[in-house]
Amino acid sequence: MKKWIIGICLMLIIIGLVIFGVSYYLFEYAETPTNKEFINSEPKSAELKKEYTWLKQVKKLNWQIKSEDNLKLKAIYVPAESKTNKTIFVAHGFMGKKEEMVRFIHFYHDKGYNVLAPDARAHGQSQGDYIGYGWLERKDNLQWLDKVIKYQGTDSKITLFGVSMGGATVMMLSGEKKLPSQVKAIIEDCGYTSVADELTYQLKQMYKLPKIPIIPIASLISKVKAGYSFYEASSIKQLNHNKLPVLFIHGSDDKFVPTEMIYQNYAATRGPKEIFIAHGAKHATSFTKYKVEYEKKVTHFLKQYFN
Repeated sequence: MKKWIIGICLMLIIIGLVIFGVSYYLFEYAETPTNKEFINSEPKSAELKKEYTWLKQVKKLNWQIKSEDNLKLKAIYVPAESKTNKTIFVAHGFMGKKEEMVRFIHFYHDKGYNVLAPDARAHGQSQGDYIGYGWLERKDNLQWLDKVIKYQGTDSKITLFGVSMGGATVMMLSGEKKLPSQVKAIIEDCGYTSVADELTYQLKQMYKLPKIPIIPIASLISKVKAGYSFYEASSIKQLNHNKLPVLFIHGSDDKFVPTEMIYQNYAATRGPKEIFIAHGAKHATSFTKYKVEYEKKVTHFLKQYFN
């Protein structure tokens, strides 16, 4: 009888260790800034090479701030050709960097806006051990917004824009009580509803593993090591506090951040809102696939709520 009990206990311990190991692996794989097998770098076409050349040559300032947890964070600020108090804040995606947002930086610059494009913590030239998926970054970005306002003056006007993790970042920023009144509008492209939802989806897609108990345990590990849980990092909860106008954009064939998430985000916000589904577009490709229509949608939105 005792041997049977010991055997059951050992089996439970082994199962517990395996579950913890898988959960820890998920946390490390998701939140540490290492190479990710599932991310394919976009080959640099002749057009994209021209964009990078433009970014190297255009007048810009290199900015730096120090985060609340003492990280050095970097950004570039590209002033408009003609002086203006209007600035677009541009947030990049998961494992990206500010330079990879060059198409958007160029587009907004051509429209006559200043552009601020930071490297999120643990990305590009910014320091950090863990990726915050927009949740940790929201406080960093409040500092970036304050820097814009100090540089341009209190009559500054700012629109938040982000793609993928950047889209979630600006949505998570939208519900902050300390969000400056100078922020007038938000444009998000293919952002997720919450970190818990996105990692649950990826866990099933990539590894065919269930949410319970892996996601809750990985979330607890994240809380201890990175300072936030998957459940608190929610675009939906933050949008519930938002009254600013939001333009939601998503590709209909997005298999990385499922398209259904845009409808949940859209329903959550309390301000004026518009939605643009790019039919046939995969993750973060709406701009390249529907460039003319995308630019028209964004330009109309900015004209209505920003200009």
